Amino acid sequence: MQSLEINVLGPLTVRLRSASIVPTAGKPRQILALLALRCGRVVPVSTLMEEVWGDAIPRSGATTLQTYVLQLRRLIAESLPSDSPWTAKDLLATSYNGYQLTATPCSFDLVEFNRLAVSGDAALEKCDPAAASKFLAQAMDLWRGQALMDVPMGRMLAMEVIGIEEARARVHQQRIIADLYLGKHAMLIPELRKLVAENPTDENISALLMIAFQRSGSAPRALQVFRDLRQALIRELGVEPSGRLQKLHQALLSNAADIPLRSIFSSEQRLAETV
Repeated sequence: MQSLEINVLGPLTVRLRSASIVPTAGKPRQILALLALRCGRVVPVSTLMEEVWGDAIPRSGATTLQTYVLQLRRLIAESLPSDSPWTAKDLLATSYNGYQLTATPCSFDLVEFNRLAVSGDAALEKCDPAAASKFLAQAMDLWRGQALMDVPMGRMLAMEVIGIEEARARVHQQRIIADLYLGKHAMLIPELRKLVAENPTDENISALLMIAFQRSGSAPRALQVFRDLRQALIRELGVEPSGRLQKLHQALLSNAADIPLRSIFSSEQRLAETV
């Protein structure tokens, strides 16, 4: 069965032969979301029950969970042709005291996102910012909103989503870094200002905006970004900017002609040696 489509980078969509198998009720939707994220792997009953009920699992939890699985299998069965060699129990299988979506997805936006992110990182390693920017921009274009934005969040899904959203933020920053290498300093300023407004204590984003301003000939505005960051860190976290941000600040105060990204972002590896 190669006709399963899974999308989690935004609202949840799971389609089998182009027919949606996403239930409308919240708890079955949670179960399907967790099974989809771990497609091809067994999700233990205990994990599914913890997702749905947390620490307040009712005595009827196992029976109720079976009911939710039956609802999902009913949706799967409705999408299968009458002559299908597969049954709903084949595609949503019971095994090892858990459940598993066994179909291999023909498309899965999270898998594609991770593939493009790896390609972008590899391009940065090879000193190819144009290719890196292309791959990383394609990865970001897969997003349609917050991950699983229409699914109720229990403990297990919340942990999954934190990791996915952190990966999104990292890829976004990597794409901006690639574009800085391509000389798109002024073009990046509006995007970075929005990100700084949304993340006032994120040192990486503020550093990128400082460098974009400096390379666009606006050192005073870069210094103001540092002052704003310092105020936000003291107000919200009670700490001063890190040593690398202090170093960037001093470079700006000394009117350094150009500040290499390697002085701020050690992860930029070989590219940073040349820019």
